[in-house]
Amino acid sequence: MEVTENGVGAIDGPTNPMVTPLLTDLYQFTMAYAYWKAGKHQERAVFDLYFRKNPFGGEYTVFAGLEECIRFIANFRLTEDEINFIRESLPGSCEDGFFDYLRGIDCCDVELYAIPEGSVVFPKIPLLRVEGPIAVVQLLETPFVNLINYASLVSTNAARHRNVAGKSKTLLEFGLRRAQGPDGGLSASKYCYIGGFDATSNVAAGKLFGIPLRGTHSHAFVSSYMSLDEIIDKSLSRKDGSSTCENFVSLVQTWLNKIQWSSSLCGIFGETNQSELAAFTSYALAFPDSFLALVDTYDVMRSGIPNFCAVALALQDLGYKAVGIRLDSGDLAYLSCEARKFFCSIEKEFAVPEFGKMAITASNDLNEETIDALNKQGHEVDAFGIGTYLVTCYAQAALGVVFKLVDINNQPRIKLSEDVSKVSIPCKKRSYRLYGKEGYPLVDIMTGENEPSPKVGERILCRHPFQESKRAYVVPQQVEELLRCYWPGNSDKRRETLPTLRDIRERCIQQLEQMRPDHMRRLNPTPYKVSVSAKLYDFIHFLWLNEAPVGELQ
Repeated sequence: MEVTENGVGAIDGPTNPMVTPLLTDLYQFTMAYAYWKAGKHQERAVFDLYFRKNPFGGEYTVFAGLEECIRFIANFRLTEDEINFIRESLPGSCEDGFFDYLRGIDCCDVELYAIPEGSVVFPKIPLLRVEGPIAVVQLLETPFVNLINYASLVSTNAARHRNVAGKSKTLLEFGLRRAQGPDGGLSASKYCYIGGFDATSNVAAGKLFGIPLRGTHSHAFVSSYMSLDEIIDKSLSRKDGSSTCENFVSLVQTWLNKIQWSSSLCGIFGETNQSELAAFTSYALAFPDSFLALVDTYDVMRSGIPNFCAVALALQDLGYKAVGIRLDSGDLAYLSCEARKFFCSIEKEFAVPEFGKMAITASNDLNEETIDALNKQGHEVDAFGIGTYLVTCYAQAALGVVFKLVDINNQPRIKLSEDVSKVSIPCKKRSYRLYGKEGYPLVDIMTGENEPSPKVGERILCRHPFQESKRAYVVPQQVEELLRCYWPGNSDKRRETLPTLRDIRERCIQQLEQMRPDHMRRLNPTPYKVSVSAKLYDFIHFLWLNEAPVGELQ
């Protein structure tokens, strides 16, 4: 990307070409017309984008979707065809001048401040602060909410799965076939990777985003074979190319016989399914360097595991090393433990180094709860392939992101509600994260734009925005300002460079590791504190009293 003096340069459009100015609610255009008709459309407005409650019963959220928002505003223009459609969709009383106005709008007068993508974030703290002409910024609301809502939700879901699985396990996103449409599938792959997953089965996501790909074969491949006679080309060269085994099928059968008559494995299985053996052998001939077999088509311990071992040992003779197995049904804790015992017995019986460490992957409608249950039961799974519950965010439908006006023409605005959680925090604000002596974040605090920044070593009063009795003094050991300029519009402010996907993923992992463990636990996590300065607290309640209607008793 070519960068200009203020850091702005050519930026690619949104990943999904469906993300255009028309990907919005009709009322954004009706409001834009009403602003224009009233001569208010150029008034300078400030909106905050935030959410009110952490998802999945947890106490943290991973912020994602920012890059797509920047791509959107960098390329925000209405085509003539789109303007004609808007004209047809609005009431006939709309004046032609409005459509001339639409032809000229872009986001050059918009400024966007955001928390870096991949950050751990909390309710009420603005993820984005968007400043600009009110009619234009209003047209950004629905696309921004759409681009951030699911991205942050599924990133958080992925992070929670990573947390329960542990750092040492490989996590594979297998959700494309169950995702809500093509964009749901691509978005899930991208944002699960940010949230800590290692790879995806989604080939399009691999190409678009550079996410590592993983995948082997399905039950259909196994059941498509009837016998070993179907394998025509039975030859396989040694890995070092020094010679060729002319009948790999015979070598596999020899090893199966050795396993079957092994004293240590005697009685574990009898005759294995020969069509499964044919499928495994054929797949190994195709992929001798990356042989991983799905072993539950017929019977895991009586057929799948011994057939896999026979093929793996035959590959070993030729200098190759099999990857492992995948379990897709049954008692995963029990089967993984039994498979591990079998592999260890093979290693001991035939003196094959490292065979006992063969990788075991588990799939089959896994979620946080099942992984947690497997951990408690004890298992030998090395990698989890997770689909439906991950990408559909089955445990919670949406994050509930909102976009609220907090200032217009330098006049703070507040949105009131009988539900206190829905009362907005007015005015243009700055946000900080305060860290304690142990290096953990203690509290996020919002201040008015012109208030002095919190300083390291200086005591500051942090107040709950709405509950008078909830307050605490904090002496921060580190202060981090959260909002950074990602789109300066026509101002001379320097724009933050958009990081790579892997950098965002690394930031997410580091931020999660920084959090205090009690904030991260699955059950009954400690709430993280979100506060305002004493001055902002007083102003919120002053404005609240001024704006709230006064009742009259008769």
